[in-house]
Amino acid sequence: MLAYRLLGWQQPPELVEVPVPAPGPGEVLVEVAGCGLCHSDLTMVAIPSEFGAALGWKVPFTLGHETAGRVAQLGEGVTGVVAGDAVALTSPSSCGRCPTCLAGRESACPSGDAGRGYGRDGGLAGYVVAPMREVLPLGPLDPRTAGPLTDAGATSHHAVRRARPELGEGSTVVVIGVGGLGWFTVQILKATTPARIVAVDIDPARRAIATELGADAVVDGGSGRELREALAGLAGDGEGGVDAVIDIVGTDATIAAGLGALRRGGAFVLVGSGGGGFTRPWFGGLPREATITAVQGSSIDDARQVIALAADGRVKVEVDEYPLERVAEAYAALDAGTLRGRALVIP
Repeated sequence: MLAYRLLGWQQPPELVEVPVPAPGPGEVLVEVAGCGLCHSDLTMVAIPSEFGAALGWKVPFTLGHETAGRVAQLGEGVTGVVAGDAVALTSPSSCGRCPTCLAGRESACPSGDAGRGYGRDGGLAGYVVAPMREVLPLGPLDPRTAGPLTDAGATSHHAVRRARPELGEGSTVVVIGVGGLGWFTVQILKATTPARIVAVDIDPARRAIATELGADAVVDGGSGRELREALAGLAGDGEGGVDAVIDIVGTDATIAAGLGALRRGGAFVLVGSGGGGFTRPWFGGLPREATITAVQGSSIDDARQVIALAADGRVKVEVDEYPLERVAEAYAALDAGTLRGRALVIP
């Protein structure tokens, strides 16, 4: 089969031919129907060998961690699925035995630094192997387009879950950045909370999409100063700010503006990895009694919940499709920001 693989550290990935893998005990072989692309894939290509080794990664490996398809073969001892079933594969890997996994917090599992598509073989290939605990039935959903639900969708659900305690009737939530994760976040907020949703982006086309997906208002991201002024003018619950901010960009400007717009006791959820920080002192610089969360990944339950929302028609997956032979072109479009939906590769 063909696979898009990182063959060496800090080298461009290549499309090469490799053997079809065989499932071991407790594993499932899945024929890939579609695999979503992620900005983190671009980061992986640039990391030095010592960083990859510290994470437990071994080259070569196949990229792709937003994978769905159909069961092709069962390993010894596997029950619960049969050949031909439509399934998705959880994006974060986890051991299932540690205290965080047993508490349903798989994204914090110490064994999750390496996984399918990041240090081990992922879904940008004809077939991929996964342990049964990471296999999620899709029911009526088309596996061709369901892959992005496992990362972009599930991570967005995880972020909304962290903000949800502050999002009762009459509340306001701001989503900064409405690209691939942002439009999932807007939909999940609309489906699971009564909050007024304000979507922020510098791209007018993305702001228009956010409105289509359920945002109640949109704001031009603009410069750092313009963003701070725009968010400062939003009314929350009468206590001087909005109830929650979900920052999917993560630059200095968005972090400062989001925290500045938050009311006392509100929730700030950082998802974006734009390299930003916050240098002001905590006293007088952070909203009093605010909950500040850094989200990286999601739990298995997040993936199940967002799959259920998609099956009910309350969350839709919008994709730009590419054949595997054009995967490099798909990554270039992702990097350039010219996609409308999530980049999706069809093996």
